[in-house]
Amino acid sequence: MDSDQEQSRGEQLQEAEREAARQRLLGLAEAERIPAEETTRAIPDRRWRRDQR
Repeated sequence: MDSDQEQSRGEQLQEAEREAARQRLLGLAEAERIPAEETTRAIPDRRWRRDQR
């Protein structure tokens, strides 16, 4: 029965580590996120105009 408790404790630790890693990744993703308003804004590209002449 002790080995079952140890295995259960090990699984609990692994789950806690996975959740902590998940939270870190979500935090990093949120910090690097670019708002949609900024990604859809049109920016003139003068290089394209030069090629058309």
